[in-house]
Amino acid sequence: MTGAIGLVAPTAATAAPEQVAAKAVAPVTWGQCDPSELVGIPANELPQYSCANYAVPLDHDRPNLGTINLALMRRAANNPSAKIGSLFLNPGGPGGSGYQRPKSAKNIFEPQVLDRFDLIGFDPRGVARSTPLRCFATEEDADEVFGRMHPLPVAPADEATTLKALKDYGQFCKRFGGPLLEHMSTKDVARDLDVMRQAVGDSKLTYVGFSYGTLLGATYVNLFPTKARAIILDGNVDPNLRLHNGVEYDKQRTGGFELALDAYLAECDAVGTACSFTGDAREKYDALRDHLRNVGPITLPGDPDDFVVDEATLTGTVAGALYNPAVFTQLADLLQELWAMINPATSARAATTLTGERFVALQAGTQMGRADILPDTPYTSDDSYLAVNCSDKPFDNRPSGIPALADKWERQMPSFGRYLAWGDPAACPTWPVRDPDSYRGPWNKRTETPVLLFGNFYDPATQYEFSRRMSRQLGNARLVSVDSFGHCILGDSTCTDLIAADYLINLKVPSPGIVCNPDVQPFPAAARTS
Repeated sequence: MTGAIGLVAPTAATAAPEQVAAKAVAPVTWGQCDPSELVGIPANELPQYSCANYAVPLDHDRPNLGTINLALMRRAANNPSAKIGSLFLNPGGPGGSGYQRPKSAKNIFEPQVLDRFDLIGFDPRGVARSTPLRCFATEEDADEVFGRMHPLPVAPADEATTLKALKDYGQFCKRFGGPLLEHMSTKDVARDLDVMRQAVGDSKLTYVGFSYGTLLGATYVNLFPTKARAIILDGNVDPNLRLHNGVEYDKQRTGGFELALDAYLAECDAVGTACSFTGDAREKYDALRDHLRNVGPITLPGDPDDFVVDEATLTGTVAGALYNPAVFTQLADLLQELWAMINPATSARAATTLTGERFVALQAGTQMGRADILPDTPYTSDDSYLAVNCSDKPFDNRPSGIPALADKWERQMPSFGRYLAWGDPAACPTWPVRDPDSYRGPWNKRTETPVLLFGNFYDPATQYEFSRRMSRQLGNARLVSVDSFGHCILGDSTCTDLIAADYLINLKVPSPGIVCNPDVQPFPAAARTS
């Protein structure tokens, strides 16, 4: 039944968005940005930045239900007289804030791209500065619910507590999420994107999406194939699998983390002493993980408090580090010092310098901790991540089956199976939206210019096979492969960056079969031993 939804031919009542008669949209009214949002921008570049709030329909099919606001930031083209148009950016997530993405454009794009395009970042619906989706009224309620969620439940009591907390989370969202909760699918965001395209005066969309942003891009080109000018997707999902089978998608996504860790540990051994964790790195890592599970956590000195490294902390930290090859040497140092702490008799080493602060510094995307809050502090976060994923990804599993699923995944994928089984597969079955309006295909609408894809061989979060599938599923696409670790590549490879610039400016598509390399290899000081 789920698979058939995307195959129903449009009727008068379910017309595809591009078939609906276009209505004139109001232009964006740009104004000054909050000065605090432009800290670090050189003074001579400040006049290039402007910001806006723009209203779009809550429900594009029923615009009379009201509007929500989208927050946008624009960095004007360096050479306005040669401007091609606007370049919209989405960093992924879902739930990632793209509002300030134009500020980091110099680190991503070649100078000629900045010369020819206005760069536009935006917070999608439900996210941050846009009308946020919030499931709690107070921080205290949020902390109470999230505090009962174990990141890696093993004991039956922890599993039961986590399942109850996830159910409670869904109930809070049902109570406080409001009407926006029913309109958080990627289809909704793609339709917002088309309204924004018109509102900035572009006849066709130029867009770069990273990670989840590749699903947004793929959805857009299939809803609006004739409105796509140049679309780059970096770090691709498998849209067909993601929109039809949430459990299988997340299982294969978990497999990508396993492949990336295997490759990282093999590279560590191959580079020898350039990687401090070298020497049967795979065996050492497994022994370290097993020690944390079966013997207990490791306590590190910290300021002001000691820092406890348990299995969940290790797993989450390693998963985050695999996104960014720039921290691979640092990760190896931490792993080696942890290994030495549990093997003092076989490890010749000086007194450890490993502290809680060093460990936390490595944790990708982990906050140092929330500031002290007062009673009934207003809840200022948003809950867009699950709102999007649980709208897009169908899950037919029962929450009661998650412990068995986690056991199964752990046998199949020992490093990350249990950890990621307790993500969306555990949370989405109790999500309160039961009939989301999501786009589930077909994915093969043909665009005039091929969609340009980039895929890393050892991407943990969106494994390379997903990029290959995206290239086959889209109606007109070209894949550039990258012999690289890490999640997404633009900004880290001159090869890919030049290809992207030529494509964005001149609509030039690279030849088939190109393989790029990153500018800097992991463990750059290494002399490979194999």
